Amino acid sequence: MLIDTHAHLDMVDFDKDRQDVIDRALKGGLTGIITIGIDLDSSARALELARQYDFIYAAAGYHPHNADTCDPHSLEKMALMASDKMIVAWGEIGLDFYRHYSSHENQLKIFEQQLKLADDLDLPVIIHDRDAHDDVLEILKKRGKGERRGVIHCFSGDLDLARAFIELGYFISIPGTVTYQQAEKTKNVAAKIPMERMLIETDAPFLAPVPKRGKNNEPLFVIYTAREISRLRDMEFEEVAERTAKNAIALFELEQ
Repeated sequence: MLIDTHAHLDMVDFDKDRQDVIDRALKGGLTGIITIGIDLDSSARALELARQYDFIYAAAGYHPHNADTCDPHSLEKMALMASDKMIVAWGEIGLDFYRHYSSHENQLKIFEQQLKLADDLDLPVIIHDRDAHDDVLEILKKRGKGERRGVIHCFSGDLDLARAFIELGYFISIPGTVTYQQAEKTKNVAAKIPMERMLIETDAPFLAPVPKRGKNNEPLFVIYTAREISRLRDMEFEEVAERTAKNAIALFELEQ
């Protein structure tokens, strides 16, 4: 069992070889991929992929980069789409105070609006948090604790922050950056958080792990992330794969 809980299979980066990428993932042992929307059109494409393949699931949401172009009508349409049974989460949503592609004000507003919609639909959330740790944590504290709150995707904080999110009921998703030599903070988190709160992901086509760094990332490469976690925790690869897959199945209520 091996599940990539965060990829962007709809992106143009896969237009030339999308079927080959999906075939490689299936042949390589993956039992699930969650492909993530970043706006209305992207979410619709993610949903279409989930309808085509039994082992692909979709998430719908407005990425913080796109907060400036998100309006009430778009969110209404997103909510209708998110009621589809193939949508297993609301995301990717959150805050990005590194790129500044959308204003802080709009990011905060759209983030909180989407959290409310996810609650209304009883969907876990997939949260993007870049250079916005304090703000994301405070907003999620206001949301309250729960068993299926969601996941902090591509986690980039320290161990204390990871534990604070876990206390609220969130999972921590470890990306391929854990394989980078200088990623000591991520390695420490991957080594020490409880296994029952860990997911793994690629964020494909971004952040390819060693030894594929510099190439297009793809779901199959989640294998390298699982291998590094098994090394850091002195566990068998198969146990890391199985336990993180079971966590994903529980959080997203996946049919396996």
